[in-house]
Amino acid sequence: PAARKFVFNLLIAFLPAVVLGLAFGKMIKAHLFAPVPVAMAFIIGAFIILWIERRNRLHPVAPRIESIDDMTAVDAFKVGCAQCCALIPGTSRSGASIIGAMAFGLSRRAATEFSFFLAIPTLFGATLYSLYKDHALLSVDDLPMFGLGGVAAFISAFLCVRWLLRYISTHDFTWFAWYRIVFGLFILLS
Repeated sequence: PAARKFVFNLLIAFLPAVVLGLAFGKMIKAHLFAPVPVAMAFIIGAFIILWIERRNRLHPVAPRIESIDDMTAVDAFKVGCAQCCALIPGTSRSGASIIGAMAFGLSRRAATEFSFFLAIPTLFGATLYSLYKDHALLSVDDLPMFGLGGVAAFISAFLCVRWLLRYISTHDFTWFAWYRIVFGLFILLS
């Protein structure tokens, strides 16, 4: 039952991005894939991260949800809606879902774990959709390259997730916010 509930929550969290991505994907590519909107997304996202981290430092509140097993369908839907911010170019998918989950009452660890599990259907679905749309550009000769890339991505993601889960237990995302501000300003000034 716990595993079924978890998979159900992942599907619920996945749906908002699917619906909004299919509905607004062309408009987003037409209007937001440019240096200024991307830079602004970097900077605005950074200020949201700084605000959430400052709020948690100044007004610490025990998280309502300590474990992903305690999430309800409504919690999953809220995290899925937060993930939709990543449809805006320059917004980190994991950053949006983790910071959104923390704002909705998940512990830092639960937010990060759920975000990384949510990446599986989200990125897999986006990849399949892109492959379907651009299938004419692909050939059978590309399969070894995709296979090797998939294996390398899986191994590096596994190692990074393990490290990140340990890291976030004792650190916040302030450094990531400042990196986003610097990078966003660099884009604007280039």
